[in-house]
Amino acid sequence: MNKKPTILIAEDTDSMREAMVQILKKEGYQLIAVSNGENALSVLKTQCFDIVITDYKMGKVDGLDVLKAAKDINPDNEVLIITAYGSIELAVKLMKAGAWDFITKPFSKETLIHKVDRTLKHIREREQAKKLIEENAYLKNEINQLFNTGEMIGKTPEMLNVFKSIKKIASSDSAVLIFGESGTGKELVARAIHQNSPRKEATFVRVNCGALAEGVLESELFGHEKGAFTGAFKQKKGRFELAHQGTLFLDEIGDIPLNTQIKLLRVIQEKEFERVGGEETLQVNVRIIAATHRNLPEEVKAGRFREDLYYRLHILPVTLPPLRQRKEDIPLLAPYFLNKMTSERGLAPHKFTKEALDMLMGYPWPGNVRELENAIERALVLNESDTIDSEELSFLNAKKFGTEIAQTSWNLEASLAETERVLLQKAMKRSHGVKARAARLLGIKEGALYYKLEKYGLMQKE
Repeated sequence: MNKKPTILIAEDTDSMREAMVQILKKEGYQLIAVSNGENALSVLKTQCFDIVITDYKMGKVDGLDVLKAAKDINPDNEVLIITAYGSIELAVKLMKAGAWDFITKPFSKETLIHKVDRTLKHIREREQAKKLIEENAYLKNEINQLFNTGEMIGKTPEMLNVFKSIKKIASSDSAVLIFGESGTGKELVARAIHQNSPRKEATFVRVNCGALAEGVLESELFGHEKGAFTGAFKQKKGRFELAHQGTLFLDEIGDIPLNTQIKLLRVIQEKEFERVGGEETLQVNVRIIAATHRNLPEEVKAGRFREDLYYRLHILPVTLPPLRQRKEDIPLLAPYFLNKMTSERGLAPHKFTKEALDMLMGYPWPGNVRELENAIERALVLNESDTIDSEELSFLNAKKFGTEIAQTSWNLEASLAETERVLLQKAMKRSHGVKARAARLLGIKEGALYYKLEKYGLMQKE
């Protein structure tokens, strides 16, 4: 907010109203003060305010009426309610109606200033988050006018170069080789190339070459005939057949065994193959996109990767930068992942504090964008409000310095036990003591949760 913050005060006790005006004027705020709820409603219809401070119990029009009117006029209005009738039930009622916070009488000058400052900090963070979301939407719209990038997000020169490369090579039918560390988003690049290619109406088929044993990999790639080996009870089409006329994405191609590399080279060169255990030669028309986190030229020198296959694949190379080289994209990526996760879980919108974003920017991210996404999901699960603060991301500092999140000594068992105890406490607190929900948050069975709660003395008496 560039202008001086403006505050509306609605308080029917003259001495208290005048005291608040004097206190907040000295802090540099612009103020309008009224003596009842009716006047507050009239002023709200004609002027805009950053904060509304209203007494809860006034005359015919009370603080709850002022709160509802302020929110109806502008949902972004933040309302502080003053009350001498503080209770848990009242607090819940006010928060459900949209109040940001409440102040219980009697209160000190410091309390009033603290509450207002805290509210303004929240407003600034909310506006910053909106700006980032709008900027992200604008950038994605600008880029998508050129081509479809799916979930790829970035505004750094490194990522803009990747987007330009995708645009240039998408229309070609030549092989693409994507380099990048694990977690940088190589599959997203492959999908973006496919979605902007003439083959976009056909199938995009993915196979993780590094996750399958040699015999299983050949069956996945080329298919097999019934009876080709033990357990082959029926004919199976391979990924090449399934990707006919479309795109085949060979992820972690640097992990393919040499024998399979020979067969793969033949398919790429001749566009034909036989199923495992079969004699019929099948013709196939696919575009190959491969990806690896390995240094393939070094693998070629070491004799672990065929040179001829490397040059067949290395026609259109794309290199993805690690997240540590594009940290300016984190303020775009983090809100995107957070909004996506809250939407998928049916939760209210969440936001990051400035301290939390600073912590995300300061972490080296060895696991790249995938690690960022996982960290945000972990923070969301452990979070107890609609704001992700640095506390929910404190585990990053522990990881950064090579320690466990709750390490109290170099004794491994003791450190792991303390970590488990802390997570149990957080899960129980977030689930408001509902054990079935806490178990789901932790990904364990309810019986295991009961055992662990007993083990650490955390079982609450019924």
